[in-house]
Amino acid sequence: MKILIILGHPDKQGLCSQLFESYIKGAENGGHEVRAVQIRDLDFDPILHRGYRAIQELEPDLKKVQADILWAQHLVFVFPIWWASAPALLKGFFDRIMLPGFAFRFRKNSSLWDKLLKGRSARLIVAMGGFNWYYNLFMCRSGVKTVRDGILKFCGVSPVRVTQIDRSEKLLDKKEKYWIEKIRQMGQMGQ
Repeated sequence: MKILIILGHPDKQGLCSQLFESYIKGAENGGHEVRAVQIRDLDFDPILHRGYRAIQELEPDLKKVQADILWAQHLVFVFPIWWASAPALLKGFFDRIMLPGFAFRFRKNSSLWDKLLKGRSARLIVAMGGFNWYYNLFMCRSGVKTVRDGILKFCGVSPVRVTQIDRSEKLLDKKEKYWIEKIRQMGQMGQ
């Protein structure tokens, strides 16, 4: 399987980076073709200055990631949940890269649209400081739903599976090792 894994955490250290690396190792050991992107290392303006009224010229790094998305059969996004949502850097990345004509196309005189990224599946691996039950019940999984439904499924990516790791800042060493190994196994199986 061709897998593109994208790290949406702006920091080089921490659990998200460890999960990112673990998934890559597992996928490579499983015989999958892997491409990896760390958004923090891309050279791009994350602000969509004029919305879709005037599409900004894509920077070379974003053009390459678009090519990687088209190449991939499976997309994996690793990111934290902050303030019930994804980090601003990841949101800016989506704003700039998931453009009309690339990821979707509105139909003329219709409320329907073409989903241009069909044929791909995805996995979201999210880490949060709070409790899953609280995030799911009171925040309605808002950040996860935005990425899963409002972006990926809107563009035709399906299925999109989610792995939520709660209390990530308070994980004991044993629990952290458990998650790192579990994510490695997901990579190995191409999930």
